[in-house]
Amino acid sequence: MSTLSLAVRDTTTMLRRNLLHARRYPSLTLNLLLTPVMLLLLFVYIFGDTMSAGMGGGDRSDYIAYLVPGLLLMTIGSTTIGTAVSVSNDMSEGVVARLRTMAIHRGSIVTGHVIGSVLQSVISVLLVGAVGAAIGFRSTNATALEWLAALGLLVLFALALTWIAVGMGMVSPNAEAASNNALPLIFLPLISSTFVPVEQMPGWFQPIAQYQPFTPAVETLRGLLLGTGIGHNGWLALAWCLALTALGHLWTKKVFNRDPR
Repeated sequence: MSTLSLAVRDTTTMLRRNLLHARRYPSLTLNLLLTPVMLLLLFVYIFGDTMSAGMGGGDRSDYIAYLVPGLLLMTIGSTTIGTAVSVSNDMSEGVVARLRTMAIHRGSIVTGHVIGSVLQSVISVLLVGAVGAAIGFRSTNATALEWLAALGLLVLFALALTWIAVGMGMVSPNAEAASNNALPLIFLPLISSTFVPVEQMPGWFQPIAQYQPFTPAVETLRGLLLGTGIGHNGWLALAWCLALTALGHLWTKKVFNRDPR
């Protein structure tokens, strides 16, 4: 059997293992998924009229259209926290150390986590998107190509955050530390253009919101689904995704190749 065939076989085995773990212990995934759903319902039904009035006098449906794309990306950040916890558990409980002694492809251990996390992120995005559609979100002007580009952006963003989360999980001594270390993946969307436009924020705070990975990704996704202007945000979002993916991959590889704890 060739090296590629072994890598594919072992990666598939690791992927199946991680998906079975997620199915048998769904509480963490559900807790992380409920955060964007609760924020969606809270900002639509409690703050929706006030927020839409402050953004130009639209109604609640206008704010739903504005809010949902940002919360889809926030869902990815929430889901990848579970990945950091899962990787940390495997490291601290000796699972990775035992797998190292077996005749399996070394890279499949990490790759299985990454692919499983991306799949879970996509499923979570679809569920949150379904909730958004149920309460009134519509994207009637987007073409099939724009929908495909939006899906590609979500998958690429999920891949980037997953590699960062895997690195966080590997350097964390336990699951609690991994969960705390990965909190920026939820905190950053809160200070992006997810809830209000950057230009309506205080002047001193606007650079913080503008020059971070979530804001250009949110604006690009919003432009693809709603037909708003994308401008340079598309290139910035792509650059952030590629940079985070490369950084997370190199970080994970360096930590993984150390002697097992």
